[in-house]
Amino acid sequence: MIMSDETKLIVGMPAGSLANPNRGGNLVHLLKAAGFPTRGYEDGGPTSFPLHSMLVGWDGRPQEFGAQLALGEIDVAIGGDDWVRERVLEYHYEYGQEISLAKILPLKRGKVRLVIIANPFEGDFDAWFAELLRSKPLITMVSEMPYLAVDWFLNKARALGFGESHGGHSVQKYKTPPQVSNGVVVYESWGKTEAKVVNHGADLGLEITQSGSAIANYGLRICEEVMQSETGIWANRALKQQPEKHALAHMLLLNLYGALFAENKVLLLFNTRKEDSDKIVDYLRENKLFADEPTMNSGVHFNEFSVQMDTSNPTLPLAKVRYELARLGASHIETVPLDSSIPGIDAIDF
Repeated sequence: MIMSDETKLIVGMPAGSLANPNRGGNLVHLLKAAGFPTRGYEDGGPTSFPLHSMLVGWDGRPQEFGAQLALGEIDVAIGGDDWVRERVLEYHYEYGQEISLAKILPLKRGKVRLVIIANPFEGDFDAWFAELLRSKPLITMVSEMPYLAVDWFLNKARALGFGESHGGHSVQKYKTPPQVSNGVVVYESWGKTEAKVVNHGADLGLEITQSGSAIANYGLRICEEVMQSETGIWANRALKQQPEKHALAHMLLLNLYGALFAENKVLLLFNTRKEDSDKIVDYLRENKLFADEPTMNSGVHFNEFSVQMDTSNPTLPLAKVRYELARLGASHIETVPLDSSIPGIDAIDF
């Protein structure tokens, strides 16, 4: 498809740790391996894509990308499941609007858990929480993601039979006067949720954690997991209705998929005499190192094979395979790192 000069794909580029080339799951390196090296991103912006003038970087916070996608201010964004879900829920609870965003490619980075935390108590959480609801018409919670907390609370209260008595909700700044008399007040915090809970500033907290070590250090209990989150590529579903932008998004996603698919993979190249080739093919077949047939270039006296291998597979270590191939007559065994490996155009369905 021929792009018009005006067609640009606006990409939400997350500021913070994801922009640090030594943190954030090496997002800068992933983009480079995919063929989209950035300029300015790791230095705080403005971000540009020097090899792709049709891509425009919009530097921002992942907390805001869900709203920007919904409004069409950006076309695709790199952000966490949790913050996108938070904005979707904010639109639902505060403005009565339903927005439809699609996660079109997980990036296998930034994995966290969102959990409910409380001061220690005896016994089962549901029983303890039901007793808390019976004793208090208004529950207080604290979280950096207040609408995820509201959604969790209302669904939990309803499941325990307290939907009518505790159906109200309000999101407020910390310790401001409650705007509802029953249900839940969620205080929006800017970190250190654990400290507010341990000092009885709220009945419960919704906290973001990787290992849970900080929660344990405060002596708090993880009561329930609300969701798991990771970094991914998100888009407004309406992008499909814009063919030129959709084609640019497909190009971006397909190449990012290729870079992800190539992680921990290498290409093994080696030669073998033709009389030894049957033994090599049998070995490759037994170890499932090709699909339909092995990739092989035939010469006069030698065949050249190429095999893609996963270097993180403990059941078939790369060093062992090279050794066993050499014993079977392979020579000039070369190992080439892969930056990208794209199975085909249908690897991305968007």
